[in-house]
Amino acid sequence: MTKKFVATISIAFLIFTLNVFSMVNEEMILSDTHPEKLSDFGFFSNPQRQLPNTGVLPYSLISPLFTDYADKTRFVYIPQTMRAAYEENEVFNFPIGSVLIKTFSYEAINSDRINLIETRLLLHKKNGWEAITYVWDKEQEEAYLNIAGKTVLTQYLDPSNNLTNLRYRVPNKNQCKECHLKNNSLVPIGPKPRNLNKIHHYSEGPMNQLVKWRAMNLISENIEIPQPISNYSDSEEPLNDRARAYLDINCGHCHSKNGSANTTGLYLNLLENNRKSIGINKPPVAAGRGAGTNKYSIVPGFPDQSILLYRMISNEPDIMMPESGRSIAHQEGIALIREWIDSME
Repeated sequence: MTKKFVATISIAFLIFTLNVFSMVNEEMILSDTHPEKLSDFGFFSNPQRQLPNTGVLPYSLISPLFTDYADKTRFVYIPQTMRAAYEENEVFNFPIGSVLIKTFSYEAINSDRINLIETRLLLHKKNGWEAITYVWDKEQEEAYLNIAGKTVLTQYLDPSNNLTNLRYRVPNKNQCKECHLKNNSLVPIGPKPRNLNKIHHYSEGPMNQLVKWRAMNLISENIEIPQPISNYSDSEEPLNDRARAYLDINCGHCHSKNGSANTTGLYLNLLENNRKSIGINKPPVAAGRGAGTNKYSIVPGFPDQSILLYRMISNEPDIMMPESGRSIAHQEGIALIREWIDSME
């Protein structure tokens, strides 16, 4: 028996196993109503430890969105026998019935468990994507549907390892649109092929995510694996690549020609090459207090005169950027963008 034949049998058996034993409630995903409890979807075999059921695959991003130093565990569910279509430079086109699952948590103080805060779902229904949020109870036993948003008091260890109190803000249903809007439709942001092209440590061992997805028949076998995006946390990578990757994932979904901030003329997505559109010597369209006393989005060599950095540093609601999704400033991100602007001639 050849190695190729054995590998084919193994992949076929894996797909068969997923199809037969998946515990996910597909009818619930497509329903017009939402269950009160997250567990009703059947995504997790052990919700407290974030262990997924068969058919729900964990994934991670090279450069993730910053959210108040929260840890995030991500999972994808694609209906049996279906595939996500590859689109160059875009998020995979997931079939109807797919779900993107993201749990926000912090390392629990004086405990070996994690402190679960919320789990956000993006459900791909027949009329498009829908975002819903479930907030975990104090006992960490169940997450309950939350439409109106909520403030959760918690603690985390800051970058200097100091225990810090935090008023974590769970977004309401409408706030999800602020980031996830593209051409007036709700869409996913993170799982673009270039942001998935990395090794992920699965329970059965490490493997490149795109190779794994192909082996599981979640995407087509003949797609080209793209060049990965830069990891903005890796100081060994080129400064410009890191800065552009950071702005792309944290700002580029809104600040693009088809995003919710398209009227600003400030486009921070990775593929934008026009220097003025990126913000270099670009005056704001209508920033109001958001500009402070600064005249341009980016002043090469002068980060403290740049509106972009000014708004990243601020925590005031009518100045800070992003407008939602954070309540504290990302110190490492600020340091990166400061160094980037300072390096410009």
